[in-house]
This record gives sequence, C-alpha cells and structure tokens, in this order.
Amino acid sequence: MATSPLQTPIAPDRVGRWTRLAAALEARLEAERERIGLWLPVALGAGIAAWLALPAKAHWIGLLLLLAAGVLGGLLIGWGTRTGRSLAVGCGVMAVGMLLIWGRALWVAAPVLAQPVVTQFSAIVERVEPRPARGQVRILARPSARADLPPRIRLTLRTEQAGDLVAGEAIGVRARLMPPPTASLPGGYDFAQRAWFEGIGAVGTVLGGVVRAPGRGSAAPPLRARLSAHIHRQVDGSAGGIAAALVTGDRGAISEADEEAMRRSGLAHLLSISGLHVTAVVGFAMLLTMRLLALSPRLALAGLVLPLAAAAAALAGGGYTLLAGAEVPTLRSFIAALLVLIAFLMGREALTLRLVAAGALIVLMWRPEALAGPSFQLSFAAVTAIVALHESPAMQAFLARRDESWAFRLGRGIAGLLATGLVVEVALTPIALFHFHKAGLYGALANVIAIPLTTFVVMPAEALALLFDSVGLGAPFWWVAEQALRLLIALAHSVAGAPGAVTTLPSFPPWGFALALFGGLWILLWKTRWRRLGAIPLAAGALVLLAQPRPDLLVTGDGRHIAAALPDGTYALLRDRAGDYVRDSMAEAAGIDAPLGTLADLDHVECNRDFCRWVQGAGAARRVILASRGRDRIEGADMAAACAAADVVISDRWLPRECAGRWLTIERDSLAETGGLALYLGERPKAVATLKSGAEHPWRRPQQVSGNDEAVPTDAPGR
Repeated sequence: MATSPLQTPIAPDRVGRWTRLAAALEARLEAERERIGLWLPVALGAGIAAWLALPAKAHWIGLLLLLAAGVLGGLLIGWGTRTGRSLAVGCGVMAVGMLLIWGRALWVAAPVLAQPVVTQFSAIVERVEPRPARGQVRILARPSARADLPPRIRLTLRTEQAGDLVAGEAIGVRARLMPPPTASLPGGYDFAQRAWFEGIGAVGTVLGGVVRAPGRGSAAPPLRARLSAHIHRQVDGSAGGIAAALVTGDRGAISEADEEAMRRSGLAHLLSISGLHVTAVVGFAMLLTMRLLALSPRLALAGLVLPLAAAAAALAGGGYTLLAGAEVPTLRSFIAALLVLIAFLMGREALTLRLVAAGALIVLMWRPEALAGPSFQLSFAAVTAIVALHESPAMQAFLARRDESWAFRLGRGIAGLLATGLVVEVALTPIALFHFHKAGLYGALANVIAIPLTTFVVMPAEALALLFDSVGLGAPFWWVAEQALRLLIALAHSVAGAPGAVTTLPSFPPWGFALALFGGLWILLWKTRWRRLGAIPLAAGALVLLAQPRPDLLVTGDGRHIAAALPDGTYALLRDRAGDYVRDSMAEAAGIDAPLGTLADLDHVECNRDFCRWVQGAGAARRVILASRGRDRIEGADMAAACAAADVVISDRWLPRECAGRWLTIERDSLAETGGLALYLGERPKAVATLKSGAEHPWRRPQQVSGNDEAVPTDAPGR
C-alpha cells in the first residue's frame, strides 16, 4: 500500500516564490518598457561615479569583472526577457562609463608642479578672464621652452598688472607657483581633480610687472571680451556684471556680496547660461525667422518656413553657446534645444524625458568628468524634475486649456510656476547641500518673480539694446535692462536676508547622497505605482543627511588652521588672521552660517606663544586638545609631558618622537597622507580624512616637474 508523504517539501515552495517574483518583475518592466531607456545615462553615470569613488586600480578592475558577470547573468536569464536584457545592458553601459572616464583621465595626462616655487618664465597667453569686481584678471598661459614647468598654468594678476592683455600674446612674468590644491577639508571642493581634466598643472600669482612682446597692439581681444567690455560701459556695477553674464557668461564684474545674495536666494542659476537663456535665444530667433519667412508666399506654400526657421534658430543657439564659452549647462541646453527642433520637424512631442536622457548621454560621452561637478548635477536634476512634473496626468489636467476668465487663467499659470519651482527646489536641495553645505529655502517664491523678469524684460531689452547700439540708439533699452537688473539684485538681497532663508548642514557621506539621488531618480523616471518605492532610499538618504553630526574639530590640509566647535553651536579658529577663503571653507564644512570666533579669546582656552590647550566636549566625550601655533623650535623633552596629557595633538610642522597624543597625533607627515581632517570626539571618536588611503587616480600620483630651472632670459619673453 502506498504511503503519503509525512512532510511538505520546502524546495519547490522556494522555487515557486522565486518564479512568481521573476514573473512580477518581468510584468513590471513590461509595463515600464517606454521608460527603461531613460536609465541608460544613469547607468553610464553610475560607472563614472564608481571610478571616481573607488580609490585604486584593483577596485576598478574588480568592479569591471563584477559588471562582466552581471552581463553574463543577464544573458543567462535570457535576452528575450526584459529582466535579462535590462541587466545585461545596464551592467554593460556601467562598464563603458568606467572605461570612458578612466580613458579620459589617461588621455588628458600632463605633468604637474611638484612643490611651490618662485620662478620667471616666458609664456603664450591662452585665455584672459577679467574679474573687475575683485580687481583681478585670471589668465591661462602656456610656458615657452621650459620643460621643468607644466604645459598649462593658471595665473592671477591685479588689473593694473594685466593691462590690456589678450589671448595669443607672448609675455614674460615672475610668479609664485604651486600645485593645483586638493580639497582643504572633507567634502570640500577638489580643484586638483578639475585641473587635471583641464590640463592645468600649476596655479599662481604674478609678482611684479609683465614683460610684453613688441607688436602686441595688433592682436584684437576676442568677441566675447569686446562684448563684455561694451556691456560694462553701458551698465555699471553688479547690474552690468549680470547683464554680461546673461550674454557672454562672464561673471567677473559681479560683486561677492551680490553673488552670495543670488546664491542664498536661489537665483544663482540665472547667472549661469543654461536652459532659460538658450531657450529664450532659440525661441526668439525661430519666432522672428518664421514671421519674416512667412512674408514670402513661395516659401510658405513650399512648406520651407519651419525647416528654415529651425535652422536659423539652431545657428543662433550655436553661436550663443560658443560666445558663452560652451560650459556644461550651456552645452546641455543647446543639445536639448537641437533635439527639440528635430522633434518639431518630425512632428513629435518635443519636451520629454527621452530628450533629457539623450542630452545627458551626449554630455557624458563627450566630457565624462562633468558628472562630478555640481553644474551638471543641478542642471539635469532641475530639467528632469520639471519635465517629469509636467508629464504627470495631474499637472497636465491642472494646466489644460479651458474656458475661463483671464484672471483664473493667470492665477493657474502662477500656481503652475510656483509648483514647478517647489519641485525644482526639492530636487536640487540634496545636491546643493552635498556640494555647498547650504541651500536656499525661498528660492521657489523668488523665482516666480525673477524668471519672468529675466525672460520677458531683461533679456529682450539687452538684445534690443545691442541691436540698436549699431546705430547709436541703444541707450533707452540699456536703461530698461539696468532698472530690471537692479530690481533683481534687490529681490535677491531681500530674500537672502529673510529669517531662515538658508539652511546649512555639515558634510555628509557620499553614500547617503547616492541613496537620496537614486531614490529621487526612481520616483522621477518610472511611471507606474512602483515609483513610490523610491521614497525608501530617498528617505534613508535624507535621514543620513539630517542625522549627520557636526564635527568637533576641523583641521585644514596644511595644519595651520583649526576650527573647534563651541557649546552654543558656533566655531572658533586657532588663528584669527585666517583669510576669507579659509573662513568660508570652515563654515561650509561645519554646516554653519555664522561668523567664526577666535580660540585665544575664550575663557576655557589656555594659550602661550607656542601652543593653545583646551578641553573639547563634556562627559564621556571630554577630550584635551593641544595645538601648536608658533614657529620656534622646541625640544622634544620639553614637549613630552604636555603631549602625553593631551588626547589630540595638532601641529602644522614636524613633531619630535617624544610628542605623542593619547588618541591621535596630527603633524605635517600625517597630513600629507590624509589631507584635511574632520574629528568627531564622541564616546567612540573617529577621524574623517580628505584624501583616501592608497588613492591611485592620476591627479593623486601625477608625473611631476620641479619648476626650478632659472636659465631663462629676464629682459624679454622667449620666442
């Protein structure tokens, strides 16, 4: 007689669950089939970001092997299934992103100055960037016949030193040079990485006069410089600086106070030529061309008006992009404009997420390093949020045309603009906090006024002013533009000065930012209900952001400047003579929006000529800090007792072996390996370093040149 099984098999039940899960995933991807392609630039960017985040070649190769395994896994699942195809293509594109940025970093390799040096040399001026608001001129120069110098150097001169320098001119200078600086604190701006991809091997300041070659008067400044100078002559001050920024992208004449107010009020995007500006130029050129060409019955009946107008708009947009310097936001906007024009000609819907994805792919393929910059992230995040919002059924229903009075129609448009501004602010806030450690809270409200003012008053007035200047009649239009720009600056200061206008947070881990970014993209790019799952990583990233503690101590990469947290939430500096750059960097890393005090002025800090000593924290987190601030030599035996009584010893010079703190000793040699430090002195203290141990990115271990060959004539620039 047959017996029945006494137990229920487990394995078939597990297989059934996996089969049902795979079927559900396949069904979900089938429902989102039109949106899967939007993840191609995300996968490409993830590969680029992984290469930048991982420190060493072994990690890069290991990840490439894992991605190859992912491609094979997708093929095993089945190319005919959307799951298998998505896995294989996604891993493959991510690997392409890694190889793309790796190859780009090797392709642009150039020698970097090894250490600071004062030298004189001849050079050819490659680019001139006036900064009249700061009384400076910044130039890119190519040294001549100096194999001991990098091939490209960025120099800063006073305005009177530079005179009327123009690109292509041969000069001779004496300058103090240094290698491109890395980030001074964790989470800070790493100029060394950007300089590597721009081929800049040294930065410096010109000392004394500039020797200029004969015949320099024959060289004419480029169109961009002449146009900026013309605008500055018509409109003074920061208003003229903004006017020039809208036309040529030259922001050098905007004062620091006004630029900071624009940033704090959420209006800084108006200073960077991007979608708003390129769209206005392309749209105006297309509209004007269509109206003019429509006067010809032959062209109108032949159906050539739209193609010719689109071509004229493309040429206008291209010229504007080149005039503005072809920066990433401008280039992205021009690419998007071209795709919109192509869509118009094909009779397809123009403003879609596919257009945004195509623009991102083109930019990343051309300049993969742009992904790491806030410009790329902010511009594409804003456009993606805007398009996703206006593709949603709810927003389309709200903004749909209907039979109603003009007042209701105007109110509906203002409400739509405000909703768009709020969505953009939410999308940009994590990016702004990650890169700048601060974000404006009233930007949406400010942009409701600023965007129409810029689009419909300032830019048309400038365009007409430049047009009528050819016959000497542009003054009335310049007056209108100047008044509108002064209103814009007043709006920026009013919003920036409002209580709670800016939120500040300290540096937070990149993985938390990646979580928030992934969650936001999941919500924006998918269309069905599973987009709601993106709220989980988004909330997790936000919690990491909000829960990140402020550092107890900040130490710059040279060890000279130390900021200590105070019980009232502010910070104080070891050296009160720290410059504005150091103070701003410290405030950003600490996540505060208040002036920094001086440690020596505090009651609980004991200072003499050589050291300052104080107690940081309370209770179990109580730590004794000893920081050097003098330059005199001290014997190790005299320092030993003081160092042994301190938990943390910090110095910008070499310390003798007898000087060792109980927990951590920070001095010149250790700082060369770690860079700037953020110290968290809780019950379980930790130190976060700026530089990753064992980093092998090319800008961390470049080919170096000494810059110490002085065998160069001093009376005239070399030929």
